[in-house]
Amino acid sequence: MTSRRQSKQVASSKTPDFPQLSEYDSRIQKLLNSLPAQVNNIHKQRDEYMKGGCDVETLQSKLESEQKASAISAYEQQLVPLYKKRKEEVSSHCETIRKALETITEIKSLQQQQRIARRVGGQNDSDEQTRKNVRRGVLMCILSKDARTLPLWIGRPGEVAPPLCGAIPATAEYVSSPGDKVAARVKTSQSEEDQWILAEVISFHTGTQRYSVDDIDEEGRESHVLSKRRVVPLPMWKANPDTDVNALFEIGTVVMALYPQTTCFYRAKIDGLPVDSSDHYSVLFEDNSYSTGYSPVFGVEQKHIVITREMRESKKK
Repeated sequence: MTSRRQSKQVASSKTPDFPQLSEYDSRIQKLLNSLPAQVNNIHKQRDEYMKGGCDVETLQSKLESEQKASAISAYEQQLVPLYKKRKEEVSSHCETIRKALETITEIKSLQQQQRIARRVGGQNDSDEQTRKNVRRGVLMCILSKDARTLPLWIGRPGEVAPPLCGAIPATAEYVSSPGDKVAARVKTSQSEEDQWILAEVISFHTGTQRYSVDDIDEEGRESHVLSKRRVVPLPMWKANPDTDVNALFEIGTVVMALYPQTTCFYRAKIDGLPVDSSDHYSVLFEDNSYSTGYSPVFGVEQKHIVITREMRESKKK
């Protein structure tokens, strides 16, 4: 396993087109203003649902204690429309929650795009200055929290987990947005082999089909221009082991995983799956310094495990 490189490789690229910074402020504020009403609607629907539960529970209790067939049939006829109504209320409540979560996701996306636009335009704000002065231990905590709080995919009944949910890769046409975190394969001066690093997308050039990315490690911020083949988008959602096991890597799968307390990805083997939505993978990193050829077991979050195109192509052979 090679060590974290220290070289600086700055690649030139044209400045990407971003909306005016004032436009970001306007769009973000508009979404923020809509959130309180959405949250109030969630609470209102929940309260109405809780009140309606009393009628169902009363009839259900009478049904369970009734002995006469005619009375049982009457209670059942009363319960059927109530159950149907309750189901509709739950579906409506779920949709309201989804819309609020989509609003929050859009706000976060616009904020990170705004931050990238400021950096590209040479207008580093206080948050960017703070990022540059952050200590390595703090950076590791930030990355860990970011991975743990990755949104959980909760699909509608019968809905299949989409690309970038857990182990499901992005489509060939997918393009990461400015501010998105990716695994990037870069060349270094300290090693003959390329290295996979955690990076942040600055822009994508449609003409050349190349990304401009920045190394997430602030110890000598490195910039790179890379082809799509050298960039792997990280998951946008966690896969729920209870409902979307097909979106999890199988045990024994060879992957690229972020090594703990670093910002580099290394080859590893899946040794254990998440048991619930808050759990992580157990992985064994390839390491010749151990007699088995693998390191001890490490826990790695879903967001920090990917499979490269070369690995997928090799798997098909």
